[in-house]
Amino acid sequence: MNKLLTLIAICLLSFSCEDVVQIDVPSEDPRLIVNAVLRVDESEEFVPVEVSVTETSAFFGETPVTNVESAVIFYGVPLEDQPDLFESIFVSNLTEVDPGSGILVPDPNFSGDQRIRTQNVTPNTDFILLITFQDREYAARTTYQQAVPFDDVRQGDEILFDEDDIEIEITITDTPDVRNFYILDFDFGEFLALDDEFFDGQQFQFSYFYEQDLQPGSEVEISILGADQDFFNYVDLIVEQTQDDGGVFETPAATVRGNIFDVTDLDNIFVFDNVQQPEVFPLGYFAVVQEFRQTLTIE
Repeated sequence: MNKLLTLIAICLLSFSCEDVVQIDVPSEDPRLIVNAVLRVDESEEFVPVEVSVTETSAFFGETPVTNVESAVIFYGVPLEDQPDLFESIFVSNLTEVDPGSGILVPDPNFSGDQRIRTQNVTPNTDFILLITFQDREYAARTTYQQAVPFDDVRQGDEILFDEDDIEIEITITDTPDVRNFYILDFDFGEFLALDDEFFDGQQFQFSYFYEQDLQPGSEVEISILGADQDFFNYVDLIVEQTQDDGGVFETPAATVRGNIFDVTDLDNIFVFDNVQQPEVFPLGYFAVVQEFRQTLTIE
């Protein structure tokens, strides 16, 4: 009986001490999120263009943008002495795949073919993305970046922390006499930013360890992407902040700025840096990069 009374007393004390705690969640005005990393396979006729446009809805989460007024990609080779002018310029008008999807692709109903032909993409080609949303203009400019193919991709047998870790050995040969940057995509939203500072022009082998529960027979798709230093820095910072949050190209961390600017109040869309409005910017990144891809079956 004494034990029963003691148990009841403890339960009553526990319930009486339970308080409701209210947490003030930080809030800010919605920001546009533009995820526009275009991966180029130079053996294909067209570049697979898909631009995702969403908007932050609160401190957590995002909602699709449903009313992008317009979106267009300009591209061409700029003049050496006047980089704001182009030798010739091409245009790709974009439209939503489905209304309200926030996924933009070359407009199939436009008067001409709006797809980007791979033959028009060279290492000197610049791309400019312009988006109009809620009467504001957003823009980004990038130069096509090439990658190097894999020399070898294989499964290793080393262990990092846990016996269930799976090692992948990657071997590449870097292009000599050029500062190169690469982004490795290991599937499942796992990325690695790589700088050739210590292996310029050399063959380089390194290991990556999956912590995923991959069963024998599972397939993983591994890609290497070209990058410039700005894209390298962006991905490197994002990886640090999104280790277990679903991947680099999901909702970007608010503290990491990409290369997309609000250019509504600027008078030259080909020169933009928002130096007068440092807090007015969307999230996300625009890049056009070469990709080499390989599928590996886990043993």
